[in-house]
Amino acid sequence: MLRIAYSPTYKYHLPEGHRFPMVKYELIAEQLVSEGSIDKASFFEPEKLKDEEILLSHTRRYLNKLHNLELTRKEARAIGFPISKALVDRGKHIANGTLQCAYHALRDGISLNVAGGTHHSFADHGEGFCVFNDIAIASNVLLNRKEVSKILIVDLDVHQGNGTAAIFENVSEVYTFSMHGANNYPIRKTVSDLDIGLPNGTEDEAYLLALRQHLPEVIQKSNPDFIFYLAGVDVLKTDKLGKLAMTRSGVKIRDQFVINQCQSNGIPMAITMGGGYSSKLSDIVEAHCNTFRLAQEMYF
Repeated sequence: MLRIAYSPTYKYHLPEGHRFPMVKYELIAEQLVSEGSIDKASFFEPEKLKDEEILLSHTRRYLNKLHNLELTRKEARAIGFPISKALVDRGKHIANGTLQCAYHALRDGISLNVAGGTHHSFADHGEGFCVFNDIAIASNVLLNRKEVSKILIVDLDVHQGNGTAAIFENVSEVYTFSMHGANNYPIRKTVSDLDIGLPNGTEDEAYLLALRQHLPEVIQKSNPDFIFYLAGVDVLKTDKLGKLAMTRSGVKIRDQFVINQCQSNGIPMAITMGGGYSSKLSDIVEAHCNTFRLAQEMYF
């Protein structure tokens, strides 16, 4: 059975008019169950991550500042959310969701988190709506416990995974691959093991050509025994922050190709959702739901 991490804490209540569509997490779960694509029993609610697991990726000073709500105004502004205990706890639930998905994937081949992909969080600070770096935390826990020996992070969010790249800059056991909009946030990119920057307006054909060219080579070169896949849908043409021009069918083909690469190589994978900022929530939710439908169809 496909296992999916979801918690009501994922839907964080923000001030009226905030542009980040937090409600999408709840709608994804509801849509998948209501249409019969996913059984309700597939969903599990992750508990909060333990501090000792967080500290494998984040500094004690940063964690203490979060616990004590002592971020400076500048630090809070970089994250983009009003800082509160509820926000910090939410981040712990999300990060543990990704970690628990990794354990389910080691057993079943694949597992997905309805949230996650908080790749702008660095070891000592957060940025871009990201408090904790869930994929970095899960990777370091797996390596620390010797559950795996080599990890590949495939980051296909439209924004470069700068925090992830920085955390694993000198870690040979983790290979970071980011394919993103070259002229998008962050302005100053952190160097991944492989960065593919795409020009504004990149459509399905060019995007998929680049992915098919590079991903098999990356898998062969990094030789991972586990893959984390950040499946952001902010690559859509309808996205307000994306600057690329992919269709929903193109994004589905993208996801199918990544999942197939993992499946055909026998590499377990955990998938996180990443960004999505289209004006219509239905565009975001439907694109994300396709990822879950593919996982169900291809593995179960």
